[in-house]
Amino acid sequence: MTQSNTDPAAEAALLKAYAAGDTDAARSLATAYTPLVFAHAFRMLNDRAEAEDVAQDAMLRLWRQAPGWDAQGGASVRTWLYRVTANLCIDRLRKTRPDGLPEELEVADDRPGVEAQMQAKARHMALEDALMQLPDRQRQAVVLRHIEGLGNTEIAQIMDIGPRAVESLTARGKRALSAILSGQRRDLGYIDDTVETSL
Repeated sequence: MTQSNTDPAAEAALLKAYAAGDTDAARSLATAYTPLVFAHAFRMLNDRAEAEDVAQDAMLRLWRQAPGWDAQGGASVRTWLYRVTANLCIDRLRKTRPDGLPEELEVADDRPGVEAQMQAKARHMALEDALMQLPDRQRQAVVLRHIEGLGNTEIAQIMDIGPRAVESLTARGKRALSAILSGQRRDLGYIDDTVETSL
């Protein structure tokens, strides 16, 4: 079972096996989905500890659903987890809004030159900061489409809206990101007229 091509029947079988006490099934599900859930939560919250809490909560909710999981219910496990994760993140964001620049972010391991590393880090931090300035639904749509790489149909299921609404949210979110980042173009090393946001 891969993340990009999930099989609802296989997922349901794993959940049923987990509910019956199969630890290998639980390990397979956790290995497949915990990193995905954590990554999505981190992109929504920009806070590692909060993202870890959300990932744990989302997976616990999946374990609770396991005995009654219905493969014919429509949503794949991945879609269901994205929806639960997004809702948990939005709940946290509504309680306490972060402000200011994000905390120190990890630098990639492939070790380009120091100057390139610093510029890439500055761009990443600027993008993360800009994402946090978007309204919740726009940020969710942009992250799911352009960072997680999901299609509009699956995003529509996750967000419980129509595909056209996904397109609208994504387009508005990208325009807002471009406007937020446009004043930083020179500082971030962009030399053309289009702010490249890595989206």
